[in-house]
Amino acid sequence: MLTSKEKSDTRRLPMMPIRDVVIFPHMMTPFVVGRESSVRALEEALAGDKKIFLATQHDASIDEPRPDEIYTVGTVANIVQSLKQSDGNIKVLVEGVERGKVLSVTEDEGFFKATVKTFQFKIEQGPTMEALLTRVNTLFEQYAKISQNVNYDTIVAATRGEDPGKLADTVGANLQLAIEEKQELLEIFDPVDRLTRVAEMLDIEIEKLSVDRTIQGRVKRQMEKAQKEYYLNEKIKAIQKELGRGEKSEFDELKKRIDAAGMTKDAHEKAMTELKRLEQMPPMSAESTVSRNYLDWLLAVPWKKKSKEIRELPFAQEVLESDHYGLDKIKERILEFLAVRRLVKDPKGSILCFVGPPGVGKTSLGMSIAKATGRKFVRLSLGGVRDEAEVRGHRRTYIGALPGQVIQMMKKAGVRNPVFMLDEIDKMSTDFRGDPSAALLEVLDPEQNYMFQDHYLDVEYDLSQVFFIATANVMHTIPAALQDRMEVIRLSGYTEIEKMEIAKRFLVPKQLKGTGLTAEQIQFEDSGIQELVQHYTREAGVRNLEREVGNVCRKVARVIVNAQSEKGLDKDGDKPSKKKPAKATITPDKVNQLLGPQKYREQAAEKKNEVGATVGLAWTEVGGSILTTEAAIMEGRGKLTLTGKLGDVMQESAQAAMSYVRSRAHALGLPRDFYRYMDVHLHVPEGAIPKDGPSAGITIATSIISALTSIPVRADVTMTGEITVRGRVLPIGGLKEKLLAAHRHGIREAILPAENERDLADVPENIRKEMKLHFVNSMDEVLKYALERDIEMVPLSAMSTAAEIVERSREEKTTH
Repeated sequence: MLTSKEKSDTRRLPMMPIRDVVIFPHMMTPFVVGRESSVRALEEALAGDKKIFLATQHDASIDEPRPDEIYTVGTVANIVQSLKQSDGNIKVLVEGVERGKVLSVTEDEGFFKATVKTFQFKIEQGPTMEALLTRVNTLFEQYAKISQNVNYDTIVAATRGEDPGKLADTVGANLQLAIEEKQELLEIFDPVDRLTRVAEMLDIEIEKLSVDRTIQGRVKRQMEKAQKEYYLNEKIKAIQKELGRGEKSEFDELKKRIDAAGMTKDAHEKAMTELKRLEQMPPMSAESTVSRNYLDWLLAVPWKKKSKEIRELPFAQEVLESDHYGLDKIKERILEFLAVRRLVKDPKGSILCFVGPPGVGKTSLGMSIAKATGRKFVRLSLGGVRDEAEVRGHRRTYIGALPGQVIQMMKKAGVRNPVFMLDEIDKMSTDFRGDPSAALLEVLDPEQNYMFQDHYLDVEYDLSQVFFIATANVMHTIPAALQDRMEVIRLSGYTEIEKMEIAKRFLVPKQLKGTGLTAEQIQFEDSGIQELVQHYTREAGVRNLEREVGNVCRKVARVIVNAQSEKGLDKDGDKPSKKKPAKATITPDKVNQLLGPQKYREQAAEKKNEVGATVGLAWTEVGGSILTTEAAIMEGRGKLTLTGKLGDVMQESAQAAMSYVRSRAHALGLPRDFYRYMDVHLHVPEGAIPKDGPSAGITIATSIISALTSIPVRADVTMTGEITVRGRVLPIGGLKEKLLAAHRHGIREAILPAENERDLADVPENIRKEMKLHFVNSMDEVLKYALERDIEMVPLSAMSTAAEIVERSREEKTTH
């Protein structure tokens, strides 16, 4: 599409500056003329051909603008009508004819005269021109629909005809544009360029109107929602008033509950302040919901309600005995606590920590304490907790904030003096969100927990009446500061006799009920239970034993159901048979038949005395266990090799044992230089399992000495103890668990440090009676009991060197 300038024309016309409006060609515009200079210019035009040049001034606030304060491009207009008003002003209606550019301006007879140059363009029609016209027409119609400020006649006039210049001027005059933007459009003489610019402006204005329309719709909806809520609230108030409940019945009820809750002074003041804020808020606002939730939590937490505590020791003892078998030391300690609480008028809350392997009854013991004392019981599992907010809660500034688990559990208990169990306290961890164990320091400190402050409630809450019981499998993962705040009570593993009694009293009846069996259908013999304990479980507690009892019951139940299905009808096929299936008696053979081959076998009973193999004792998180240590001697240069994933402490014990053997070479009948030509390889089987600790010292030393002297170690003897380089035997920990493990594995003789003799009080009496215990102070005593025969002393003159021993060994192999 091309445009070509056809011709131009120059004429001299009266010039009138106009304010706050840009007059386009083809546009009918009324305005009032009041300035004297403008009136004279108007009269000059009316006296002539009624043509006048209208140009917009830069600043509308200037009454008498100079020529340089007026735009140089304006519109040549015809004066269609003029009417002089009573105040001296003239109301004028003009029609724009064409745009013109001022070449020069003079002031004559009190008004401006301008030499104006006008241009006429010839438009070449074509597909591009038609497309542009169609696009502008479409956009203008769309704009008119959205804005609703454009007259329908204007739309029809604009879309009729094919003159691009007229279309551009008509659309531009009706757009809601700033004076500067309209002047910019007026100054474009080329009709095609002007029409293209109008299309761009239409796109922009349509986008603006669409955004405005969206925002207005959103605002309208919000206003409608607010008005609807206001209307409904007012209606609810009117209904309540009509029913005689009053407008403030809900807030009055809250106030009564706050007064009756028994809160502390600070908590009461905070609750009343929050209530006043709630009264002033719109009921459906987000802030109102937050305040109401906060008040609900303050009212839900028990402030003064307490359980009536039972302090009768006979009743407590009866409950503990009926719920748990064994654990005599633990029961005594609990009864002592209860006795003290009976003597003290206002006792503080107790804080105990049960430490022991899994399955020994730590959690159920806490429930029994609650039952024995008549208190409510709540349990909080701390396993895997790594966020401080789990204990203290989140501040109310966070969306969806809640109190911590301590306050939530107190709400669940409903009283201020429950038995509160903190389960798996050793399984907590730490990350960037804080240390929950540090937050528990305040909870478990009797000197601080009477003013515990949750982040959400933000008021002091008294936890001093709570009976806290923590449980753990190990102590080394609990921070020292937290350990210091608790009284630790250790629960050891059960003996074989205790497990059998627990199975008969608790596990078997529980599993019979769970599987729907009765005592008439199944009977567990003592030998059958013993078979389960000895050959199908290896644990300190009784969880696996309960599972195996359950397995037996389920298999018997299946047999009974199958038998009933097969014999359910008589020969006629229409009446149920009254014949009962045979009663299942659980004997060792029946256990083997139902559960398959034995999972665990008595290791010590079948083991022979061997050179370099010593049975030691170890302690793990699940109780005690036996640990075999093997030593082998080979040609070399005195290297000590340690395998079996041994920890640093255990490796140091092996070094100390080797140093002892070298220092006592003569007394042990060994050449003085044996270590120069021999390597010692020490291995502890089950190499994938990490092992550490000093208690294997005498076990390692015995294995090395046995391998060097070729004297077998007794397989029916086990041992534990730390060794020094001088051969002293030092005490160890976990004596009870280790002896229980030895007893489980059929070993009835053990070598122990002499200083551990006082710890026998914790070992069950039947273990002490059935096992032969040797208490030793030195390695010489250990060897006396551990080796198959005594070590023969060899005179120094007759003693062969290690090199001679190795050489003879080579000759013997060659001859062989």
